[in-house]
Amino acid sequence: MKRKWLPVAASVLLLAPWARMPASAQTKYPYGPDSQVQESVPKGEVSYFKFASSRIYPGTERDCWVYVPKQYDGTKPACVLVFNDGGWYQDRNGQWRTPTVLDNLIAKGEMPVTIAVFVNPGVVPSANPNALPRYNRSVEYDSVDDTYARFLTQELLPEVGKKYRLTSDPNGRAICGASSGGIASFTAAWTRPDLFRRVVSFIGSFTDLRGGHTYPTWIRKSEPKPIRVFLQEGSNDQDIYSGSWFIGNNDVAAALKFAGYAVEYVVGDGGHNGEHGAAVLPDALRFAWKGYPAPVVATPSGRQPISSVVEPGETWTAIPLGGEALAGGNLAADPAGNVYVNDGEEKTLYRVAPDGKVTVLSDRIKGRIGAFGPDGKLYVIRSREVVAVGMDGKEGEKRRIEVVSLAFAHDGTMYGLTEDGSVLSGKWAETFRQGVGEHPRSPTLLLSPDQSLLFVAPPPEEGKYVLSYRITAAGVGDGQRYHDLATVYGHSAPFAHGMAADTDGWLYVATEAGVQMLDQAGRVNGILLPPPGIPRGLTFGGPGKNYLYVTAGGKLYRRKMRATGVLSCEPPIKPPGPRL
Repeated sequence: MKRKWLPVAASVLLLAPWARMPASAQTKYPYGPDSQVQESVPKGEVSYFKFASSRIYPGTERDCWVYVPKQYDGTKPACVLVFNDGGWYQDRNGQWRTPTVLDNLIAKGEMPVTIAVFVNPGVVPSANPNALPRYNRSVEYDSVDDTYARFLTQELLPEVGKKYRLTSDPNGRAICGASSGGIASFTAAWTRPDLFRRVVSFIGSFTDLRGGHTYPTWIRKSEPKPIRVFLQEGSNDQDIYSGSWFIGNNDVAAALKFAGYAVEYVVGDGGHNGEHGAAVLPDALRFAWKGYPAPVVATPSGRQPISSVVEPGETWTAIPLGGEALAGGNLAADPAGNVYVNDGEEKTLYRVAPDGKVTVLSDRIKGRIGAFGPDGKLYVIRSREVVAVGMDGKEGEKRRIEVVSLAFAHDGTMYGLTEDGSVLSGKWAETFRQGVGEHPRSPTLLLSPDQSLLFVAPPPEEGKYVLSYRITAAGVGDGQRYHDLATVYGHSAPFAHGMAADTDGWLYVATEAGVQMLDQAGRVNGILLPPPGIPRGLTFGGPGKNYLYVTAGGKLYRRKMRATGVLSCEPPIKPPGPRL
C-alpha cells in the first residue's frame, strides 16, 4: 500500500481527550529557552502520513507524523524517538512545542541526530454512520505486554524506514508519552529492552486500567533491565476507579530507585494535564539521552534479594550441542557437575562437562530425562517404563511403570508422578506405594535440600502453586499449595516447568516470566531474566555446582551464580530458616 507523505499543515490533529489545554494556560510552569524558537538554530521538518496496514492491530487506521532534523543527511542511521498520541505532541504551535525542543537540543548536542515519529493510537472505522468506531488507545497503551513494542518495531518504524535511515540499536531508541501513552512508553522498554532503552513518561497511568498497578512489584523482584526512565507526575492528578495516578507513579519511582535504575522523578502540584510536562520536556529528553552513545546498562542497587545470588557481570551463555540439535525440555545433573540434556526429539542424550565440553552419551535412548540417581545412573522416562542408563550410555534395568516425572533421594527412594496425579514412592526394586496428589502431568519433582519435603511443580498451563508434600516413614502426604509463583498479568498460569534448589533452601522455578526464586516460606523474592524463549528444564551443575543451566527456545544455556546448587540424589543438608 503506497503511503502519502504530506506537509504537517495538511493533517488533522487528533488530541488525547485529557490533553486539550491551550498554550495560553501556561502560567505556573513557564517555558524555558529550549522550548522557545531560536532564530540561529536550524529547523527540522515535519511530514504526515496515514498508516492503515497493521497485522498486529488488524483493521486499524492511524495518523502519523515524522520530524526530521536539519542535521540528518542520510549518511548513517539516525536515532529514533517515538511519541505516543502523536497528533498532540507534534503540534508546533500548541502546548508541547516538541519540534522546537528537538531543534534546540539537537543543535546544542544534548541529543543525537534523531528522527521523531509521532503516532496516534489506532481506530477501527465504524461499519456505518450510526455505529461507533473501535478505539484502540487503551488496548494498545494500557496493556502490559510487548504487543505495542512489536507493532512499532515490526510495522510502523519499517514503514518510516523506507524513506529514512533509522537505527535498530535499542540504545538509540527512546519512547515518550503521557497518561496511557506514558505507561505505554514504559511497557515498551520494560517488556522489550532489546527494542527500546530510553523512556519518558508524563502523568503515566500506572493504575489498574489493564494491569499497570502490578509494575512496582515486578520492578522490585525482577533482575534489573538496561533501561533509563524519566517520570513526571502531579500531586493533584486524578484518583478514580482504577487507582490513584499520584500513588501509582510514586510506587513505580520508588521501585525503580530500590532496584537501582537510572531514574529521575519530577513532581509538581498539577492535575491530569500536560502543563508541567510540557515545561520540563527539554529536561526529560536531556535525561533520556544522557551519556549517549555510551550504552544503557543495568545498574543493580544491591538491595534486591536477587543480588545475593547473581554473579555481577554474568549473563546467560549458550552451549552448542552440535549440528542442528535442539535441546529438549528436561535437565538432570550429577554430583560431579555434569549436566544431561535430550535433543528435541528425545533420541540423543548429551552430557555437558563442567568445563562446557559436550559429548554424546547415547544416540538411541528414545526417552526423556527423568532424574539422576544416587547409584550413578541416569533414569530415563518412556511411555510405559523407566530405564536406568549407565555412564557408558548403555541401557540397564527397566521397570514397567508409567510416570511423567520422577526424582531420587540419596537413600535410593524413587518418587514418581503418574498421569492422574498420584505420587508413587519406593526403592527401585520394591513395590511402590501410592498416594494421591493434585497435579497430573507435572513436569518436575524435586526434593528439598534436607529431603523432608517433596516439591511438585504445577502443570505448565494450569496451576499457579508448587505443591509441598511431607515425607515420613508412612510415605508422602500432607500436601499443601505452598510456593506462590508470580503470573504475568492476563495469563492464567506461570507456565512453570523445571525446578532446582540451592544450599540456602531457595527454590528456583523456570517460568514464562523468567527463573523465579522463592524463599523457604514459599514467596517469590526475585526473578532472573530468561534467555530467549520460555525457560523449561532447570538444574544446577558445572564447577562447584554454581552454574544454573536452563533450556529455552530449543537451546541450552548456563549462567554462573553466587549460589550453590543441591541435587536430590546427594546427601541431605539442613538449610537456614526463612526471614519472616
